[in-house]
Amino acid sequence: MADEKKLLERTLPGMNREARFAQVEHAENVRDTLKCILAYFAREKSMVLIMLFIVILGTLCGVYAPSLQSWSIDIIAGTREGRLSYTLGLMFGAYLIYSGCQLLQGLISARLSQRIVKQMRGELFAKIVDLPIRYLDTHSHGDVMSRMTNDIENISTTVSQSLPSLFSGVLTIIGTVAVMLWYCWQLALLSLGTVLLTLIATKVLSKKVRQFSRKRQMLLGRLNGTVEEMISGYHTVVAYDHQDATIEEFCATADDLTKAGIRTDIFSGVMGPVMNCIGNIGFVIIAAFGGYFAVHGLISVGVISAFIVYAKQFSRPINEIAQIYGQLQTAIAGAERVFAVLHETSEDMEGEELKQDKNAAVHFKHVNFSYVSGHPVIRDFSLTVPSGKKVALVGSTGSGKTTVVNLLMRFYDIDSGRILINGQNIAGLSRSSLRKHAAIVLQDTVLFSDTVRNNLTYANETATGEQLKQAIHMSRCRELIDMLPQGLDTVLTSAGGNLSQGQRQLLAIARAFVADPEILILDEATSNVDTRTEKAIQAAMQHIMQNRTSIIIAHRLSTIRDADIIVVMDQGRIIESGSHSELLAQRGKYYELYMTQYAGFAT
Repeated sequence: MADEKKLLERTLPGMNREARFAQVEHAENVRDTLKCILAYFAREKSMVLIMLFIVILGTLCGVYAPSLQSWSIDIIAGTREGRLSYTLGLMFGAYLIYSGCQLLQGLISARLSQRIVKQMRGELFAKIVDLPIRYLDTHSHGDVMSRMTNDIENISTTVSQSLPSLFSGVLTIIGTVAVMLWYCWQLALLSLGTVLLTLIATKVLSKKVRQFSRKRQMLLGRLNGTVEEMISGYHTVVAYDHQDATIEEFCATADDLTKAGIRTDIFSGVMGPVMNCIGNIGFVIIAAFGGYFAVHGLISVGVISAFIVYAKQFSRPINEIAQIYGQLQTAIAGAERVFAVLHETSEDMEGEELKQDKNAAVHFKHVNFSYVSGHPVIRDFSLTVPSGKKVALVGSTGSGKTTVVNLLMRFYDIDSGRILINGQNIAGLSRSSLRKHAAIVLQDTVLFSDTVRNNLTYANETATGEQLKQAIHMSRCRELIDMLPQGLDTVLTSAGGNLSQGQRQLLAIARAFVADPEILILDEATSNVDTRTEKAIQAAMQHIMQNRTSIIIAHRLSTIRDADIIVVMDQGRIIESGSHSELLAQRGKYYELYMTQYAGFAT
């Protein structure tokens, strides 16, 4: 996959890495994002209903308790008849139930958040697995991982902490306003006049919070991308003494992230004090006008006491909502990024099955392809790979060799033309069926953090012990496996990080042998092994490639001398084809490449 990544960068003049990262952001409006989030809550109806019942019960008790307090004061003052002990008992019971509901609300919301996040994380991972190769080739891997980790975690925190407070706060506000209006609508309207100030302050500050929270999430994804690239390419960074430049790049992004984070925290943190100030103004209004109304007999002293509690009870959820608004905005920004991936079009896996046939003739007919519109990479490419024959693709870097393989495997779909396998157009085949009949060994070796046995049987889980033994023998892996502590059951740590690059390459070749495919693709398969091992592998390959359709990409021309057909490519076109001896006799591009490698010609 290295060639097309280089081509993508080369065919996008002026697009630097920051610009490519910026394209990862797909801004969704809040309404659509909330609809997507609510769809997950709909799957947990029973738990949501239980939590809603507990929230309502707790809110009713919380609203009812101040009224009991008012009655108790009026009973003591002699302006109301009733049993003080009974009223105090009811008030104690109401507060006790209220506290119990708060506890249950926290427990249920925590469980609910983990269930929702589990579903979301599972769907996101499944979506990433099903994304087309093009998406992962053109997006920062670190940014994609940031959506899986940081953004999902923000959503989890919000569901478990912020949403329950939001639900209970809204119900508390509604219940409190209703009771205040019932007791004294004049005093209620006066005290609720501060709501206008609250709405104005919230609107102004929330706009800034959302702006900087989205920027913070984007910068966090970019920072993760920088770290992921540095770790994966650490040897290259050190080898070229590029540590200082890498640190400068990291620090520049970290500084921008810090600024965005500080601004987000400042604007979200200012909300609390502003709301407290507005709430204190409400207390002053109640004290002044409540005393006036009490003197004139409109309300009792107990009602003033209840109004003070209700005003505090009214301002508390508003303050909480204001304080968690920043967290809600961060979660919405993270949810936008998550749903942007979930809404991406998955790789189409539908289609016909490739007919079972030991023979596999491949035909490329007038194929054209471009990674970016207007920048063709493959131009009018026509090639026949006869069944059971070996065809080698050679040419300079960027000539389109790896792209041809990517098109055959349907990692990318062609722009025009046809690719046929035994007469079947691969455009109508399901990708899974196509790939079951082909095995590929890439230049960039990929192993998994699992046992050697599971790595070798990755493409053929039903492989017998005899098949595995034969593949190990043919790929010259026996000596390597015998050296491992537990042999085939040795766990490869860090995806084979405890092996050399050449050893990983041997295991990748053995994995392709175990797959036993009709079509074998070798993309610089021996590029990371020494000459002696390369010769041994070549001898083994001669056996496995017998009567098997094989496509070989190689820069070392010594590895493809015995190919049935050698195809020389340049700028996405075939400029020469023939056997090794025929091409040398033509003294064309192949002759030039061969003599450059083996006759000492200057490059």
